[in-house]
Amino acid sequence: MRRPQRPVASPHVPHARTGPGNLPAELNRFVGRESELVRLAQLLEESRLVTVVGVGGVGKTRCAVRVAGLLEKRYCDGVWMAELTTLHDPELLEHALVDALGLSGHVGRAPRATLAEHLATRRLLLVIDGFEQLVDACASLVRDLLRRAPGLRVLAVGRLPLELAGEVVFPLPPMSDADAVLLFEERAAAVRPDFRPADDEREAARELCRRLDGIPLALELAAGRLRALSTVQLLQRLDDRFRLLTGSNRSAPARHQTLRTAIGWSHELCAPEQRLLWARLSVFAGPFDLEAVEYVCGGADLPADTMLDVLSGLLAQSVVVREDSAHGTRYRMLDTVREYGAEWLAATEDTERLRRRHRDWYLGLASWCELDWFGPRQAEVAARAESELPNLRRALECSLENPGEAHLAQHLAGTLWFLWVCCGRLSEGRHWLDHVLEEETPYDSSRLKALWVLGHVAVLQGDPVGAVAALQECREAAERGDDSVALAYAAHRLGSLALVTGDLGRARELLDDAARRYRELGELNSNVLMARVELAAAVGFDGDPDGAAAICEEITAECEDHGELWARSYAWYVLAFTAARQGRPARARELLGQSLTISGAFHDLIGSVLALELLALVTVVEGDAAEAAVLQGAADRLWPSVGLPLFGSAHFGQVRARCEELARRKLGDTRYESGLREGGRLDPDAAVARALGNGPAVRRQPPAPRPGAVAPPGKPLRPAPSRTSGGSGPERR
Repeated sequence: MRRPQRPVASPHVPHARTGPGNLPAELNRFVGRESELVRLAQLLEESRLVTVVGVGGVGKTRCAVRVAGLLEKRYCDGVWMAELTTLHDPELLEHALVDALGLSGHVGRAPRATLAEHLATRRLLLVIDGFEQLVDACASLVRDLLRRAPGLRVLAVGRLPLELAGEVVFPLPPMSDADAVLLFEERAAAVRPDFRPADDEREAARELCRRLDGIPLALELAAGRLRALSTVQLLQRLDDRFRLLTGSNRSAPARHQTLRTAIGWSHELCAPEQRLLWARLSVFAGPFDLEAVEYVCGGADLPADTMLDVLSGLLAQSVVVREDSAHGTRYRMLDTVREYGAEWLAATEDTERLRRRHRDWYLGLASWCELDWFGPRQAEVAARAESELPNLRRALECSLENPGEAHLAQHLAGTLWFLWVCCGRLSEGRHWLDHVLEEETPYDSSRLKALWVLGHVAVLQGDPVGAVAALQECREAAERGDDSVALAYAAHRLGSLALVTGDLGRARELLDDAARRYRELGELNSNVLMARVELAAAVGFDGDPDGAAAICEEITAECEDHGELWARSYAWYVLAFTAARQGRPARARELLGQSLTISGAFHDLIGSVLALELLALVTVVEGDAAEAAVLQGAADRLWPSVGLPLFGSAHFGQVRARCEELARRKLGDTRYESGLREGGRLDPDAAVARALGNGPAVRRQPPAPRPGAVAPPGKPLRPAPSRTSGGSGPERR
């Protein structure tokens, strides 16, 4: 099952953008609930929309995920999960579902239309978790998608129903006494491996579970105290506090009172500094690390050098959960626990100060990531930025909500260009850039950067009108303010626009100008290298493959020196294009494999789809027309997610046209169309795996190449050399 920010993808495991079938291990640990699981599964067989409702902490998410996993094989297009608990902006809802379904963020049109088109012919189960803060927007979206997608079933999880026609509401009750005791004993054994309850402790455990109404979250919090207390002592302490804590809100439902009792009881047992940290941690959205905690939550009353000990105390009581990921140890709080802490933070009248400290930390983190992007740690930066997306969103919201701080939101949205452009989040990037630029601010460096990044995103989405508007505004303001950096980037991105719209003379002029400006400024980063890659593409499209190759060889050497991967993948694409034009398909295949490996790892759909298109053409020239049609179909599926198919560019489009001509001639219309349909069923990850020979249908070794080169219509064909004459590709790091 795919879990998004998506991310990604899991909000806690960046780049876990695997296809359906990956259930998070911690959610597979399930005790009891057999009858509820069976009933929920039956309801999903009978209804297209089932909503699991219940008090926070009752186990709604775990129950839904377990049922979805058990039913996965019944849905030919899989089971997908969208976590919405960290979202508060209704405008991001559709983007979150686009990401959850693996459609990336490269969407030039409305994401709702993308969702509807993707789901229209598929049979899948979509799990939507934590929608209650977006209930109206979520209800509207679910109603629209169910109407347009007859094979779609939705399992919603929240504290209240969507109230849609045809919705079946499944109230999840607390656990039965027997199941509650089993859960408590399992969690107790995890805390104390030597836990062997005697008769008096068993009776105390049964009474404790009864008093806590069988709510799993309450039971887990109670089990966390067994590091210091016996079960009998736990029950005694609960007796001491029960009346006081439930008396605070007589109007609340009994089960809500019980949950507040459990959380409040844990709060009462915390030391003063632990309570203070609990309240301050509530400003985080999603996972966080120790360094962030030390900066955001530290102060004279909570010194940074004591933070680890205080945090360890909250971990011991299950208030904070530890998660180990590929890029280090992270922590998070369950939503109900976070909400409780936020109430205490508000009571101290310290919320705004903590939100600004949180915003400042993530501004700094984004700046570090941007600087570190140009270097050997690009993969680490991409993973870190993906995992921090909920907190980055909260930082953007904070700056937009506070008068006079919109320039900080513009700075942050512009600084995150690498996340929007390189990591498959163009659509969300466009959302934030449009939003932050609506605010009236001076034309300082922050606003100008947001403008040229917006222009860049619009170019890649196939929106020339939006791109021109943003880039011309940037250039004119930069000229008035004598901002030479913004002028260089505006020229660069206007050159990119000319390239994709086919004005090669204008593209070469602007990209040459941008390269000159960058040199004069001493500017060197991934964007600067991409300007030279785009210049090489313009030179190659303009009929000079040798000149294009010479530029790209210089770029790949420079990328090698700096450990840069992302720009290098595009340089390899241009080198592959020139090799194909020169009649060296083996060399082109080698370069495309290297390019696609990188773009696929970054989830850069633009790089991936360009490489797939060209690889399809290389494959048909090598003699495997059937596999070429499959790769072409996979690329056809990706192009609408990028923007306009082939950017509407005749030069980028010539690769596809040539491939179709050759493949149709060899296969005939029926077999060619069949291959396209087969490729169209591959999601982006599966398409990349197929192209690299790692997919479920590993392609066979192609036949020996035929005479003839990979050339677009109207271009001369040169004899193809033998497979051994292509040389070795650039060394991969």
